[in-house]
Order: sequence, then C-alpha cells, then structure tokens
Amino acid sequence: MTPSSVTSTRDPERLFRLLPAIYRTRDAALGGPLRALLDVLSQQVERVERDIARMYDNWFIETCEDWVVPYLGELVGYAPVADAGLQTEPLSEEAALRNRFLAPRREVAETVALRRRRGTLAVLELLANDGAGWPARAVELFRGVVVAQHVNFARHRRGVTLVRNADALDRGGGPFDHGTYAVDVRRPASARTHGRPNLPDVALFTWRLGLHPSTAVLARAREEDGDGVFNFSILGNDAPLFIRPRREEDPTHVAEEIDVPAPLRRRALAANVPAFYGDGKSFRIWTGAEGDRSPTPENEVPVERIRVADLTGWYYEPEPGTVVVDPVLGRFAFPMEELPGGDVWVTYHHGFSAEMGGGEYDRDLSQPTDARVYVVKHSDGAAPISAQLALWESERVAHPHAVIEITDNGFYSETLDVELRHGESLQLRAANGFRPVLNLMERRVARSDPLVIRGAGGRFTLDGFLVVGRGLRIQGELECVTIRHSTLIPGWDITCDCEPCNPNEASITLREFRGRLRVRQSIIGGIHVFDDEVRADPAEIEVRDSIVDATDPAHPAVGTQRAGIAHAAVTIVRSTIIGTVWVHAIPLAENSIFLGNVRVARRQIGCMRYCYVAEESRTPRRHRCQPDLVRAAALAEDADVEAARVVPRFTSRRYGNPGYGQLADACAAEIRAGADDESEMGAFHDLFQPQREAILGQRLAEFVPVGSETAVIHAT
Repeated sequence: MTPSSVTSTRDPERLFRLLPAIYRTRDAALGGPLRALLDVLSQQVERVERDIARMYDNWFIETCEDWVVPYLGELVGYAPVADAGLQTEPLSEEAALRNRFLAPRREVAETVALRRRRGTLAVLELLANDGAGWPARAVELFRGVVVAQHVNFARHRRGVTLVRNADALDRGGGPFDHGTYAVDVRRPASARTHGRPNLPDVALFTWRLGLHPSTAVLARAREEDGDGVFNFSILGNDAPLFIRPRREEDPTHVAEEIDVPAPLRRRALAANVPAFYGDGKSFRIWTGAEGDRSPTPENEVPVERIRVADLTGWYYEPEPGTVVVDPVLGRFAFPMEELPGGDVWVTYHHGFSAEMGGGEYDRDLSQPTDARVYVVKHSDGAAPISAQLALWESERVAHPHAVIEITDNGFYSETLDVELRHGESLQLRAANGFRPVLNLMERRVARSDPLVIRGAGGRFTLDGFLVVGRGLRIQGELECVTIRHSTLIPGWDITCDCEPCNPNEASITLREFRGRLRVRQSIIGGIHVFDDEVRADPAEIEVRDSIVDATDPAHPAVGTQRAGIAHAAVTIVRSTIIGTVWVHAIPLAENSIFLGNVRVARRQIGCMRYCYVAEESRTPRRHRCQPDLVRAAALAEDADVEAARVVPRFTSRRYGNPGYGQLADACAAEIRAGADDESEMGAFHDLFQPQREAILGQRLAEFVPVGSETAVIHAT
C-alpha cells in the first residue's frame, strides 16, 4: 500500500470569514489588505495541518512515507540486509525505487506474524512474495530421498516411481517433482550444480518472469501450415502460455502448480481444463463470423470442446466438435469440417521480465493542456488512424497539439505519413491497459517506409505500440521524437522459432535528422543514421531502460548501414545494446551492456561508467567498466580467460522468447551486480534482482530450522 496523499479540504479564506462583518466591510473599502494578509496566514496554516496529518500517517506502516519504513522496521526488530546494500538519499527515481526493495513495506508489516510461524514452508513462500516480490514454492528436499519404509508406518505419498508415470516424468527436476532419488550430498546452493535431494536441504523455487496478459487479441492464422491452425501470438511465433495464478486464501497453504505463474504444461491442462480455461483463467478462444470485428460472449469456444495435444509439426488431426490446444508451443487447431468463418480472438498470458515494450500495464501519460484528443477503435472502419490524422490536419491551425489514442487491442494495417510544423506536437499512443498492433507490412513496388515522420519543427511521440512489418523513418528538423513503452520488432518480424525475418534491417532510420530522438522503456532494432551533408551539430540520441537489438553483435545497433561513423551523439543509460555502436560521440553511458564493438570519433568528451564494453572498442574514458576491471586484477596469463568469463550471458537473445534479454544464472557476478548501485547492468537494472536475492537469502537463514541448508532456485 502506498502512502496516502494528504490534501486540505478547508476553505482558504476561512480565517477572513471568522472576522466580524464590520471589519470585513472596512477592509473591502480599503482595498483588502487584511484579507490578503489572512490569505497568506491561511496558506501557512494549511501547510502545518498537512504536516501534522503526514506525521500521523507516518505512525502506520500502511500509510507512511518510504523513508519511514526502516525506522518502523527497527521498532519490530526488522534488520536490513547488509549484503543488499544500504539505503541512500532518494535523489533520483532509481534510488527511491532501490530503497523500497531494501526495506520492503509488506515484509516489515508482517514481521511479527511471520516470526510466530517460523520454520513452516508457507512462511518461506511469503518471504519470497513480500521481500523479493517473486511467487515461490518451498520444497523440503528430504521428501524426495528414497528410503525403505516400515510396513507399520507406510507413507504412500512419500515419492512416486518414475517408471511408466508420464506426468511424474514431466514434473521431474522441477518444483513439483514428486519422484524419489538417491541422496545427493552436494550443497543445494552450490554455485556450480545444485545438490538435491538430501535430508537437511530446503529449496525455494522462484518465478522471476512477470505475467503479462493479452486480452481479446487476434490470433495469427498459420496459412502456410494448413487451414484452421493458429498461434496465440499475433506475430506467429511459438510462445508458451503461462498460468494465471489463482488467489490463495489460506496463508498456511503451500503453493501448487496452479498457484504460480509457470509455463502451462500439456498434461496439467489435460488433467483439469476448467481450471485454466475461461473467464478470469489462463486463456480463452473466440470464433467470429465473417464481418465480426470483436469477440462476443456467444462466440466463445465452450470448455467442453477443448482438447490438449502436441501440435509440433501440425501432424495432429482434431476430431469434429473439438478445438485442440498446445500450451507449450502456444498453438491451437480446428477440425477441417468446422473451420471458423471469420476472425479468431484469444486471451492468454505470456511471460517477460519487466514492464517494457508496451503491454496492458499502467503507464504515466501526459499531454499539453490544450491538446485535442482523437479516440480510435478498430471497429471504426478501415484505416481509422489515418482518418483521425487527416481530421487533425484539417484542424491543426486551431488545435496545434493533438493526441490520437487507441482504446483497444486491435490490429491496424495502415500507412502513415506525418508532417509536423513548428510549435505543433502529435502523440500516437495506446490508452492505458491496451497494446494495439501497428502492421506496416504493406508490399510496394518502390521500397519505402510506411511510417514516416517529417517536418520543420514539432514534437512526435509513439507510445504503447507493437510495430511489425517495417521500420520508422524520421527526417527533417524535428524538436524531439520520443519512442516510449513500444516495441519495434528487431528484424521487422519473426518466424515461428523467433528468428528475425530481416536481420539486417533497422527499426529506426534517421535521414538528415536535426533534433533529438529519445527511446524509453522500449524494445527496438537498429538505429541507422544517414547524412548527405556535413553538419556542425550531430543528431542527439538518448536511450534509457531499453533494448536495442540489431539481431547480431556484428550488425550496426547505432550507426550507418555501411561501415562508417554515424554523425550522432548517443547517451545510453541502463540499456542493453546488441550490435555495434559507431558514432560521433558518447556524452554518457552508464550501467549498460554493449554486446558489440563500440567506436567513437570524439573520445575527448564523454564517459562510460559501470558498463560492459566489448573487447577492442574505441571509447571515451571508462570508469569501472568490464572487462577492464577483471583484466587489471588478473595475472597476465589469466587476463584473456577472465575477460571471456565476464562476457554477458542471456537466457535468450531472440525477441519473442519469455527470457529475452534476461541475464542468465550462469552470467558472471561482475555483470549481474556490476552497476554503480550493485544492481545488474543492462535494461533490467531497475528490477534490482541482486538486492532481492541477497535479502531473500538472509531471510531464509533466519526462518528455516537450525542445521538446514537452503537454496533459492530460479524456475524462470
């Protein structure tokens, strides 16, 4: 719960109103000097009242300010974890966010209650939820040790044999494994291989990937693979469905598979389809008639028709009256005799590390006070965005600031050419809670970009979109172009196995661009800069909390299509760059990963701090960057080995996979905790996962029985 904001509801002139009428009359005759004085006094009284109300709120953990949480924690014996770092002055948004992780409000609130239940599995799961923000399942690993049972005290649920038990084999090695094994004497928290099971071992499996819904979106028809076959993902890639966890009412309940945001298994779905399919569940399917533009309740596929099968290769032939679903690949198929007559819509959940690149999450929206808002829905007809853009162009003299807002998860296939003038601004954005798709895959004889932003002044913002098919071209003298909470798919589009369709193509092309390009909380492909004439001032590019993926470390992430230096000054903060960066200057780069060669023309200006920079890069001065630090600390003969050890490793480097851009568990600690505040380098810096792990590890040591060995194992 966030602290309540205290505002005064009193009349600002209440002091003046308390005066007798004769004094108010005389004051009015004199021009109101007494009234003005009392108004000033009233403002000061209101400030004192707000301060008193704030002090009262700070007595309670539910409503206190963030800086008060550690002090209230000290009153109940909550000790901060030194390994996670110390709280600092919240001089920036990142510092304030880090302080919240270092002193979790919910864990402080439940400190006393948790200590009364110390030593139980449910408490360990609550510690992971409240302290680290990760759903978890606690497992006593001694239950998986094979033992000879006494005939008078048989424990029938103490492990199962894996012979001819397909479901047990499917669960094997994971948090819901019920099989029996020989004892493993290695430590469960070993940095090399987790040892399990053993008598004193307790494992806490955590799910780090966040759950992101896609509600009532179009499914992708796989016409190249046959009729009636679809992918849940609109991009046509195989993406596993994730479980939407049910709400656990009993605080002593130990999490089951349906209680955590884990990838949905085929056998788990087949065993209990109603638990995962339907309103408020993990996924739904609708079929529409020809001409329908949105799903309706009567068009939903009933749960009785859902069947589960392995659709690898699309070899399975559905029986009449069924719809076959493969949750592992994110595929489903209709029987040939019952093909849908129109579009097919789905609701499902996918996994990703952070709220980045757009989605059905809340974003901070802002606009000029006099902006004209044009609302767009997919049901408005053909090319509704272009129609609203043309309407604004006819009214731009009276309304120089405009917002075109999309209020659904529609699929928009349009060609947009935006020309801005000095003093104008245009936002093309998704409303909160929506993620529309802008399809630019229009085949033309002349190769050109269907989304063009040009002008002589003005500001443009693209906010909350998934852009597929082509890139964005920006040209002219624009004051600022902002890409925020959007995804411009690296390589324009992806195949079913998440490989880029056009790996050499850029997502953003700057042609004769004069102005500033800002990329915030977004996922994009390469940025190519083209200038036909030499200019004194380079283009300004600023990338924050984003992933710039050129699909290969050897491809230009920021640069020119040909081998050359782009005339641009680039600032990169808390971002992951996959590709080369050949630019005029880097004024600042911090807490970022450069997985490709960096070459800067003007090395005398700027600084790179707390970054990973690929070997043989030519950069401005570097401060505490890798692999410089490990090379300096290693012996001469071990320097190359150490440099190779700290090369960043990712769960996946292909967009479309749930673990895209996430640092792998095998990644070196110098990268996973190498930022200036000891968080991880790269785009997911603000998740503060090293601090979460340190806090959770310390809390586990406090709450498990004496002599137990504990381990935090990341399930995702």
